[in-house]
Amino acid sequence: MEIYKMATDMNDYFNKKKKAGGGGNGFPPKGPKVPNFDFNFKGSGFIYFIIGLVVLLMLAKPFTIVEEGQRGILSTNGKYEANSLLPGLHFIIPVIQKVYLVDTKVRIINYADRIERSSISGDGLTVKPAITVLDKRGLPVGIELTVQYRLNSINAAQTISNWGFSWEEKIVNPVVRDVVRNVVGNYDAESLPTKRNEIAKAIEVGISKSIDGLENSPAQLESVQLREIVLPQKVKEQIERVQLAKQQVEQAQQEVEKAKQDAFKREETERGKANAIKIEAEGKAHAIRIEAEATAKANKLISASLTTKLIQLEQIKVQGKFNDALRVNKDAKIFLTPGGSTPNIWVDMKDKQQRTTAR
Repeated sequence: MEIYKMATDMNDYFNKKKKAGGGGNGFPPKGPKVPNFDFNFKGSGFIYFIIGLVVLLMLAKPFTIVEEGQRGILSTNGKYEANSLLPGLHFIIPVIQKVYLVDTKVRIINYADRIERSSISGDGLTVKPAITVLDKRGLPVGIELTVQYRLNSINAAQTISNWGFSWEEKIVNPVVRDVVRNVVGNYDAESLPTKRNEIAKAIEVGISKSIDGLENSPAQLESVQLREIVLPQKVKEQIERVQLAKQQVEQAQQEVEKAKQDAFKREETERGKANAIKIEAEGKAHAIRIEAEATAKANKLISASLTTKLIQLEQIKVQGKFNDALRVNKDAKIFLTPGGSTPNIWVDMKDKQQRTTAR
């Protein structure tokens, strides 16, 4: 209205000037020409109103845009609505209502000992110092792990209402530290490396149960990876000594096993030789037995074939040979077989050696 009034006053002013400086003969007045401002606000007033309204809306911003991976928490006069806003365009009442955007994408907490004792955050990643716990005997142990989680999008509004926008520090971080301390506290430091998989599974199950057990399930656990178990230096040295002793025992066992195998090979070789000798002896004995059986069988056949006349014939043959010998050497002696009458041995008594032997 003020702009309209100012424009009207300016228009009246220039019209008066025109009348005062003009001639009555129809010719334009002498001197500089004054422009004629003719503002018609009857048609343009609505346009200015629309422009002003648009500017007002832009400044007041009665809408908000929720992107993918986000949820909008609507606050009306400081009170959070029960349901969160889904991705998309949403209109609100300026001044009275306000929308807070929260991230529902996967977030990561790295517990590592290779950083300063301060948290480093950014892009959904938070890095914190390694978790220091005490083992079963009270020795300090460092645990490095990575926890992946996300805000439960269904109950996002209730989570922010109950826990606030720093819900991670109030829910995830305390639960992780508490579960790790409880799990690792049941083991000796020396046994931690050998039971790594068992410990990692127990930590993941414990964290999942603790977070899922909270009211309205504020967060969803994606995964837990146990990356490193940092032992005290004395424990490391002791484990190295134990491992070295085990290696020496294993080496000794391997040597004993090798000696057993060598002895077994030698035993098998000797057994093979003995079996070969035995087989050879059995073969010879079997051959002798066969030969003896053959001889016995032959003698039996011979014995069966001997008759009285055949014996008499043999005696005659021997007697003939004896007679021939006596013609050459009358000193020859004849020896008869026991119980028999057939001479079968004669000795030349002229030979001194034979005579001595015969006596």
